[in-house]
Amino acid sequence: MPSMHIFQLIKGRRKAEDRGQVKVSDKDIFSCSGPSHLTTVDWNNADHHRCVASSLVNGVYVLERDYKKNRNGPQSLAPPWWEFFHFQLHRRIMDDSSIFGAVYEFNPPASTSHLSIHQAPRYVIAFRGPILKTGSFTSDLKSNIHMVNDGNAAPRFEIAVQTIQEIFSEHGASNMWLAGHSLGSALAMLVGKNMAKAGVYLPAFLFNPSNFSTPIEWIKDEKLKILIRVTVSLITAGLTIARKDPHRWSASEDAFVALFSWIPSLFVNPSDPNSSEYIGYFEHRKEMEKIGAKRIGEIATQNSIPSLLFGKTESEPLHILPSAKLIINKSSSSNSILVAHQICQWWSKDMVLDTKIYQYRSGN
Repeated sequence: MPSMHIFQLIKGRRKAEDRGQVKVSDKDIFSCSGPSHLTTVDWNNADHHRCVASSLVNGVYVLERDYKKNRNGPQSLAPPWWEFFHFQLHRRIMDDSSIFGAVYEFNPPASTSHLSIHQAPRYVIAFRGPILKTGSFTSDLKSNIHMVNDGNAAPRFEIAVQTIQEIFSEHGASNMWLAGHSLGSALAMLVGKNMAKAGVYLPAFLFNPSNFSTPIEWIKDEKLKILIRVTVSLITAGLTIARKDPHRWSASEDAFVALFSWIPSLFVNPSDPNSSEYIGYFEHRKEMEKIGAKRIGEIATQNSIPSLLFGKTESEPLHILPSAKLIINKSSSSNSILVAHQICQWWSKDMVLDTKIYQYRSGN
């Protein structure tokens, strides 16, 4: 099934780690692998936002590995990943077996100019993806499959929503960010959608977000790729009309349109099969409009064939988004699949990025 792309990548990395090709300890140590070049953060700079958000997400990975390896106190490797940027760990987000998220609170030095930190978030809620080690991977796999199959009922989603609602009720959401990597991005996206439907639009930094669709974007022949996308859209629109009664269809469309004002930032790599399909997902709307099939494209955008055939017809596919800011890593050094999926690419200071904003407006 399409969602297995990410697990195939993880399996490959686990084998590489077993062969000694992945130096996990070095990747956990901020001074060896982190963006230590960013000694001063300009909170008006989008590149700095990217570096900080990806570092905080990586802090969750290291926090979980500290937890599993009983690295406490001075032995802990996680704190530098947030303390370097003047954040403190406000709360761990846990289920019965793992730390899968964290809430960070910004705590700048008293000497810091108020003007320089005006755009800084007060809180960042970050979620990690699956971890390769046996102690975490099994529970991660089970939890994430549950989220893919029925996201709103997934235990980790319920824990995440409760955490955010508690912070929101205490401090408001005017200065709160969401961040995630891989399947952690899928969780952050689901949480962000939930908040957006309530009229709260949280800035979201979603690194290598999981797209549970067949990676058509990997097809090199552009004409064939367009033909396949148009065909899939026609089939999806046809199934949508056939499977959904008018009242349920109208409610589903209203929920989709209600999200158009939320514009999360999606950081994708064309060489990553886990997230590259978002590139074609948004570009395809333009192609459908060019051939005079905008309405078909709109219907297809809101649904997916697997969810229509095998899921609940009233459920919303996890990866479906009306709007987004798409940031594509065009760096020549990111061609390998393993590198293309790593969180560490996103805090590099030497990146070639292509940024596009897509905003859905029904009827335009």
